[in-house]
Amino acid sequence: MPMIIVSCIALALVLWLATEPLLIELRRRRLRARPFPAEWREVLRRRVPYFRAMPADLQLQLKRHMQVFLAEKSFIGCAGLEVTDEMRLTIAAQACLLLLNRRAGYYPKLRQILLYPGAFIVDRVHTDNIGVLQDQRQVLAGESWSHGQIVLSWDDAVDGAAVADDGRNVVIHEFAHQLDQEKGGANGAPYLPHRRRYKRWARVFNAAFARLQEQADTQQPSLFSYYGATNPAEFFAVASEVFFEQAHVMAEQYPELYRELSEFYRINPLSWS
Repeated sequence: MPMIIVSCIALALVLWLATEPLLIELRRRRLRARPFPAEWREVLRRRVPYFRAMPADLQLQLKRHMQVFLAEKSFIGCAGLEVTDEMRLTIAAQACLLLLNRRAGYYPKLRQILLYPGAFIVDRVHTDNIGVLQDQRQVLAGESWSHGQIVLSWDDAVDGAAVADDGRNVVIHEFAHQLDQEKGGANGAPYLPHRRRYKRWARVFNAAFARLQEQADTQQPSLFSYYGATNPAEFFAVASEVFFEQAHVMAEQYPELYRELSEFYRINPLSWS
């Protein structure tokens, strides 16, 4: 009898593992089929100016992705912040921008978005170049954690959405980290569909990253924030910001990098204007 019970439990588990993805997709289809509320459209028009520049088919995709994202991810206000629908929608629109035309996994490792009113303080232990541990206090606008959370400053999130052509967007930055973290630790090489793509990706990204490091060391003007010179993971996130917000400049100055990001995100922002 115990063996029969164990076998039944094992069979039930196998059936559940086999059917769970189907059930999730059915639920998501129902969410995507719902009418998009008029008040939500008003928030998009007012808070997310790039939405108006997008082709109609991508606008529709974005709204459908937002409906799933908002149903599956929880928002938690920090430091006394009361999270409103306008906050959730503004952040969801920017996060779902990275999912267009892709097999949307809706950031499978992400469960919660922690939202602060403004920049938040993080205390960390830092090892200097001679191996001495030092307490370090950082003021941050956003942070992506590998164990299911993103932390954002609402002030910075709304500013990033409002100015859609400055190449600076904390929501795009942190959600790019989430894509990079889907296969494990962030290293600037997110999941690519074919192994041969990694060789080309590494060549193009390493060259652009080295160029930024040199610009940062010598204080030369750069298309990218010097923060992207910190490590390859930060460069991928910074480059993603610029790809979505300054596509024309990136395509002119870094054509190979633009091509790699266009193939990865499966969109061409050059065609939006």
